[in-house]
Amino acid sequence: MAKYLVIVESPAKVKTIKKFLGPNYEVTASNGHVRDLPKSQLGIDVEHDYEPKYITIRGKGDILANLRKEVKKAEKIYLATDPDREGEAISWHLYKALKLEDKKVYRITFNEITKNAVKESLKNAREINMDLVDAQQARRVLDRMVGYRISPLLWAKVKRGLSAGRVQSVALRIICDREDEINNFIPEEYWTLDASFKIPGEKKPLTTKYYGTKDGKVTISSQEELNRIVKELDHAQYHVSEVKKGERVKKAPLPFTTSTLQQEASKVLNFSTQKTMRLAQQLYEGIDIKGSGTVGVITYLRTDSTRVSKEAEAMAEEYIKKNYGSEFAAENTENKKNNQKIQDAHEAIRPTDLNNTPALLKDSLSRDQFRLYQLIWRRFTASRMAPAKYETTSVKIDGGNHRFTVAASRVVFEGFMSVYTDEDEKEENNTLVKGIDASTKLTFEKFDPKQHFTQPAPHYTEASLVRALEELGIGRPSTYAPTITTILARRYVVKENRNLYVTELGEVVNNMMKDAFPSIVDVNFTANMEALLDGVEEGSVNWKTVVSNFYPDLDEAVKNAEKELQEVEIHDEVSDETCEVCGRKMVIKYGPHGRFLACPGFPECRNTKPYFEKIGVACPKCGKDIVLKKTKKGRKYYGCIDNPDCDFMVWQRPSSMKCERCGSLMLYKGNKLVCSNENCGFVTNVPQKSDEPVANQETV
Repeated sequence: MAKYLVIVESPAKVKTIKKFLGPNYEVTASNGHVRDLPKSQLGIDVEHDYEPKYITIRGKGDILANLRKEVKKAEKIYLATDPDREGEAISWHLYKALKLEDKKVYRITFNEITKNAVKESLKNAREINMDLVDAQQARRVLDRMVGYRISPLLWAKVKRGLSAGRVQSVALRIICDREDEINNFIPEEYWTLDASFKIPGEKKPLTTKYYGTKDGKVTISSQEELNRIVKELDHAQYHVSEVKKGERVKKAPLPFTTSTLQQEASKVLNFSTQKTMRLAQQLYEGIDIKGSGTVGVITYLRTDSTRVSKEAEAMAEEYIKKNYGSEFAAENTENKKNNQKIQDAHEAIRPTDLNNTPALLKDSLSRDQFRLYQLIWRRFTASRMAPAKYETTSVKIDGGNHRFTVAASRVVFEGFMSVYTDEDEKEENNTLVKGIDASTKLTFEKFDPKQHFTQPAPHYTEASLVRALEELGIGRPSTYAPTITTILARRYVVKENRNLYVTELGEVVNNMMKDAFPSIVDVNFTANMEALLDGVEEGSVNWKTVVSNFYPDLDEAVKNAEKELQEVEIHDEVSDETCEVCGRKMVIKYGPHGRFLACPGFPECRNTKPYFEKIGVACPKCGKDIVLKKTKKGRKYYGCIDNPDCDFMVWQRPSSMKCERCGSLMLYKGNKLVCSNENCGFVTNVPQKSDEPVANQETV
């Protein structure tokens, strides 16, 4: 009969760990959390030292009953939930829910589900770390306070089904700020000038780029400047003024953290953050490998550390020397750490055994599991390899006082690139540069001038938003995917072709949060709160001190907002549309997906139809009204009311003014008007006495 009980989080781990530990151990699962704050109320006693009220999660009664039976039989109980703050909190909740005060209880953690790691964890059993538990309690209580105090206000103001969150509201603001930056961006014109030269003995011409003068770099900002430079170069004698050879070293990448794995999987595999985490969880919990049974093939997936254990270093060195050669093994590996607190109890995400190559496991993995595992395997292997080395050549060609340049690089030692290359950093080799020296005779062939316009910062993708959240110190590895999933599910943000766009609903919620609760959506405030939670984890800050300092300000802000909401009586706006069923003037209402027209005679008349806001500008194609519309996913645009018969549409708000240069429609960009014809580039200020509404200032 089993003497020892091991409780894990996921049922997927049970069979694997039982096999590692043998007949003296019974292994069972809690299926995640067993206790939480009640859904029907705040669940925090703000009058009595902010004590949380925990109840058994609905549906977990049978699981707890079975666990209690197993506890009675066991001499020792090992709580083996995940090795992070949340896992520590689940162990503590199990300790309380199962009333284990009189039992021999130990906390064990393992970073990978392998036989050695699990057995080693038993030798290093410890007590529950209450600093970790308190850090998680603080996070949960703060999130509950924000969600349960602010969400009802959003519901009252916008009328239906909205919510706020401590991290999600900041993420929404970051996306909204980028959208405003893009909408207000004014493109600036610039030109590039390439020159082609014939080299004796070469069939292909050498293409060079205009650099400037011998005195320094010059940016060509207009066609007039370009024409002046070309005129000055008329009949110029060209010669090679400098050939510089050198060597460049490219360091191996660091192994994956949660954030960098999500970013790379999004970029290379087109996986959402949620999908990446789901697949990584499966790889961590265990894969049934033919001939070996079930085993975890990667280490724990929630980490912001790039540290690697000595055993893993030795494993990688041995594998690389055996399969690639001694010169490919890194001489020493440095683990870069940022200034922020990292969960250094964890390692970076890596394979548990490098000998389990992607090719070897391919038949045991689903297609997507294989692709993610291959990415992790290659990145870790590359991180333990020698740098790549390049031979570089740069050439300067002078004509009069003007200078053109060309550069090329050639890989002389692949190093880690034999395993892993970044798609963004593919090198372009120019073989023509190789044979050039100061005596090479150049014959000018032609110029190739091109007009360009500067581009705004790109829309956020899931990957770049994760990177921004990490750099700003907002959230932690376990929160990135749920945060993005929430704002997408609430329809505050939509995803189109990887890009994240704010919906009209998202704009309304963000503006309300900025007005009523500026500190909640302040990036620095949220980052400082994360630092305080790290202080709780380290044992230097009391968790109730964090909560007690936060709640009074939140409570005051909520009460102020409630007063303001009471003063503003929200009436349904009457439109000029007539209900075709009963003849009443239809009113503008706001639903979960935005505005719509409804008959005020409800419930007798239930007629509704889409609401399109006319902006007072005629369609340049057919002359009918341009209206504010939304895509199926909720992104705003301006199109002809006669769609689909007329296909006119633009993303920025049109003006009734026409371009002075080409007669095209002008579009609002902040306090400027920009020509809709990209090849024109005309920009002017918005007339101060204009009666037209300024772009992106629509009221809801």
